[in-house]
Amino acid sequence: MLAELTLDCRREAGNRNAATVGHARNSNRPRAIVAGAGFGGIAAALRLRAKGYEVRLIDRCARLGGRGQVFEHQGFRHDAGPTVLTAPQLFEELFALFDKRLSDYVELVQPSPWYRFYFQGGETFDYGPTEEATEAEIARLSPGDVEGYRRLGAWSKQIFDIGFTKLASAPFHSAGFMARQIPHLLRLKFHESVWSMVSRHLQDDRLRRAFSIQPLLVGGNPFDTTAIYGMINHLERTYGIWFAKGGTGALIDALERLMSEVGIAIELDTTIERIEVEGDRAAGVVTTAGRTIKADLVVSNMDPVHVYRHMLPKSAQSPVARLRTRTARLSMGLYVLYFGATRTWPEVAHHTVWFGDRYEELLADIFRRKILADDFSLYVHRPTATDPTFAPPGQDSFYVLCPVPNLSGGQDWAVEGPKLRDRIVAALDATMLPGLKETITAEFAMTPEDFKEDYLSVDGAGFSLSPFFTQSAWFRFHNRGEGLRDLYFVGAGTHPGAGLPGVVSSAKVLDALVPAVDAPA
Repeated sequence: MLAELTLDCRREAGNRNAATVGHARNSNRPRAIVAGAGFGGIAAALRLRAKGYEVRLIDRCARLGGRGQVFEHQGFRHDAGPTVLTAPQLFEELFALFDKRLSDYVELVQPSPWYRFYFQGGETFDYGPTEEATEAEIARLSPGDVEGYRRLGAWSKQIFDIGFTKLASAPFHSAGFMARQIPHLLRLKFHESVWSMVSRHLQDDRLRRAFSIQPLLVGGNPFDTTAIYGMINHLERTYGIWFAKGGTGALIDALERLMSEVGIAIELDTTIERIEVEGDRAAGVVTTAGRTIKADLVVSNMDPVHVYRHMLPKSAQSPVARLRTRTARLSMGLYVLYFGATRTWPEVAHHTVWFGDRYEELLADIFRRKILADDFSLYVHRPTATDPTFAPPGQDSFYVLCPVPNLSGGQDWAVEGPKLRDRIVAALDATMLPGLKETITAEFAMTPEDFKEDYLSVDGAGFSLSPFFTQSAWFRFHNRGEGLRDLYFVGAGTHPGAGLPGVVSSAKVLDALVPAVDAPA
């Protein structure tokens, strides 16, 4: 359960409560509403504004960013959601739409290493920030795998050149278009899992784990997720892994400043109850306060499963949408523990993936059996390694993410949350954070219940749909609404998928779907 803090998306946030920030210019222009101000919604709002629309961005949280909220408590700051930035060029594009530069708004730095992997027994493996550094670490652990790592990189590039460069921002509404991709997919062994793909190239189990975790970053089990998501390896190695000074919240602030400058209206602390339908088109939204806001088109950055189940009449949905909604297989849930410590651990990296003893069986417990096991693997974020302003002087700030079953597992998080917290703190105290038990402070947590309540995420899933092949590309929720004109979707549940590059690319798909009007003044 969340502590008694100003964290809930539906609570006041000082003088920003229910605020409309900025103004929309040239009211005679077509009006667009973007419902949901996560990264996908923000990117969509900017792309629509660049096309000449009058844009209003609406969100139920008191701050922009969707799951990328910022929590501040007792002098400690925490990014609530994404903590790393890959493919920064996608954000540079958003600023370039208005002849501006991302670097003038926020400073990006690369942590060193990008990630540290911690294995039971105390062995570690550092990944990045250079190929030379990574290969030296591989040679230290498993010299015979250096060539395999290079082959993995070459294979990942082939996947990336098709799956990301050519298809990530392409609309996948036509079954024929999907069929034309089959020869490429066969050549890239799409039927393999990410684990199988990595295992073809690497022999050491520790390295196999380290280079197969990428699907977990977008809500998938590496043993079930199509090998197409192996493209993430090339994405990281080519464009780097970045951190915004001040945290992901600083990137959100930069985007908010840009939106204000270009005349996008931002309405916060406003929950949308349903999408207004007139005939065969989306005509606006209706808020929980009963207010109707008209528009010429609506872009949803909300969970598409929630939207189709609860915000649109069935008569306004195509059979495809109803089928996808009924059969949706959702990602795992997340338990996230935020805390400070009254000391520092200078030797601990910015990002650490802490592996438990089990890997495949633990993931099967989470994804298939929906069991909350006694063991776990963790993602430990220590932003004070790069930016000491996240904590008071001489102290550390942490965010520890633990993949868990989503709410379909039936766990009572009021009971299980505190137990899991104690197991996590004990495990970290006994390994990479000695002394944590005595120095932990200012803690609170989010469970799948909070994801459901705060973000309207069905079953409290952390990433909407899980990235099986049968829930990717044409099989994922389409970016053009099913059954209605003037309705579009962006975000984690839509093509191309979750993660910051995915949701920002989903907004780029709109460029091929939404007609332009006069350029903004």
